[in-house]
Amino acid sequence: MGYDALLWLSFGGPEGPDDVMPFLENVTRGRGVPRERLLEVAEHYQHFGGVSPINRLNREAMAAVEKQLAGAGMELPVHFGNRNWSPMVEDTLAALTAEGAKRVLVFPTSAYGGYSACRQYDEDIERARAAVGDGAPELVKIRQFFDHPLFVSAVADGVRAAHASLGNEPGIRTVFTAHSVPESADRASGPPSEGGRRYSRQIAEAARLVAAEAGIAEYDVVWQSRSGPPQVPWLEPDIVDHLDALHASGVPGVVVSPIGFVSDHLEVIWDLDNEAAERAAEHGMKFARAATAGSDPRFAELVVELIREHTHGVEPRKLSSFPVAGCTVNGAPCAIGCCEPAKRPAR
Repeated sequence: MGYDALLWLSFGGPEGPDDVMPFLENVTRGRGVPRERLLEVAEHYQHFGGVSPINRLNREAMAAVEKQLAGAGMELPVHFGNRNWSPMVEDTLAALTAEGAKRVLVFPTSAYGGYSACRQYDEDIERARAAVGDGAPELVKIRQFFDHPLFVSAVADGVRAAHASLGNEPGIRTVFTAHSVPESADRASGPPSEGGRRYSRQIAEAARLVAAEAGIAEYDVVWQSRSGPPQVPWLEPDIVDHLDALHASGVPGVVVSPIGFVSDHLEVIWDLDNEAAERAAEHGMKFARAATAGSDPRFAELVVELIREHTHGVEPRKLSSFPVAGCTVNGAPCAIGCCEPAKRPAR
């Protein structure tokens, strides 16, 4: 049995000033985040006219994938659905169901494991199928791809280009960043039998692979975009704090590669292109931010190759010893207890 469509499943983002607060309320629903914190984050979006680039970047990547599919003679329409903003995944799945789709591949816009990077997309799939009800198509989620050679080479070329933009000056430090998560979430990432920390270990492995591809002997892995209360431990160090430490040790400049993200959405352009770049400038450090993989032509090739693993039985390509993971059906987790969400305290 073949597939009727590809569902491109992403986070979503506001596309105008009036969208910002409703979007943030969707993102934080059920989490008890204080309104003053939402207003603070809203200012980041308003800095860019209330528009996150994430939807545009997703549509551009989808168009590139559709072109690659057509060039390969593959008839697989690509449909867009989001967790937090229109087009909502529930609405997209309802439309696919009305069109008669029976079996659909799902591409989540994350390369890694962990709750927010993988398991939450399973929850999106389960929720969307429940909303549609009887007749909802079978949804097969595509695997994690952090160690795929096309992803690694695209990120590595971005790092090389960033170093070249600084004249390949000696002493420039390469710093890889990814979205921070609570320590408890990282400990719970992956199946319990694996010992946890699949997310941070995958980030570290991706950084190692990219550094090797780019010919970089020394580099750092740090975190960004923390959003939790100060009393809850999150993965550290934060990129801005790390810049302070590098400056104190005499490092003249940095190339920052947001390896944990597939596109230049708002957390990348705010946390790195604004806050981190400004801190580097305060220290008189040179700063260049490497491109993410999503704008590279190899990203569309990667997605099509991941699709062909399902449609044509293509053998999965990977550069690490991590198991192939993340491919699930109808929102079931990869394994019992895999990436369990944090239990919220009873009120």
